[in-house]
This record gives sequence, structure tokens and C-alpha cells, in this order.
Amino acid sequence: MTTKTKTAKKTTAKKPAAKAATKAAPKKPRKMALANPPAIAATEPKTKPARGKGTKNAAPKTEKRMSALDAAAKVLTEAGEPMAAKAMIDAMAAKGYWTSPGGKTPHATLYAAIIREINLKGADSRFQKTDRGQFAVKG
Repeated sequence: MTTKTKTAKKTTAKKPAAKAATKAAPKKPRKMALANPPAIAATEPKTKPARGKGTKNAAPKTEKRMSALDAAAKVLTEAGEPMAAKAMIDAMAAKGYWTSPGGKTPHATLYAAIIREINLKGADSRFQKTDRGQFAVKG
């Protein structure tokens, strides 16, 4: 058994004109950044940047910095004898091959990098461990 309910219609009474005028004040137009562009921007031609190779970094190429491992291999080759990581860091800085970018223990980082290269490359590695903490160049 369903029952129908009737809903009463709401009637809206018209408001006097004086009240409506006070409530509906004219809105101020919003200021948009692109609505009124400056005169300078209108005179400059709008062009899109060219696409293709070499447009991202148009700066002239500079010499590539030597990595710590490359500098260590160079120092060990020049020394001709096994060296510790700390001695290699000091020699690399003295000769200007590589300097630490601000790390507190660059010798530990170099030691770990040399060990990692020996483990990953095996016989193709540039380094060999001769004694505890001592490395030499293969060859």
C-alpha cells in the first residue's frame, strides 16, 4: 500500500525595488594578469623555441672533469708502486687531477670505488689489490 504525499508549492513574493537595488551592488571586474598585457610585450614577436638536437643546452662544451677512479689510475701509473687510498687522494689533489667536492672522507669513497671496480670487472679491472689497503695498477 503506497500513499502519495502532496508537496506544497512555495510562492515567492516580489521584493520592493529599493531593497533589491541595495543588495545587488554592481560587481567590480576582476583584474587578470593576461587581460591587459604591457606595451613592451605587445611589440616583441612571439616565437616558439626551435626543436631538434642541441637546442636544450646551447652553451659551448667544456672539458669533462676527470673522475676519481681515472685520477687514481693515473696517479698509480705515475707512481709505479702500490699506494693507499689516502695517499692517492693527496697525490691527486697535489697534481690537480681531482679534488673532493666537499666530502669528509674521500679516501673511503675512493677505496670503496676501487673495490667495487675490482669485484664487478674482475680480470678487466684497472686496479689490483696488493696488500691490506694497498692498490696498484694492473699491467
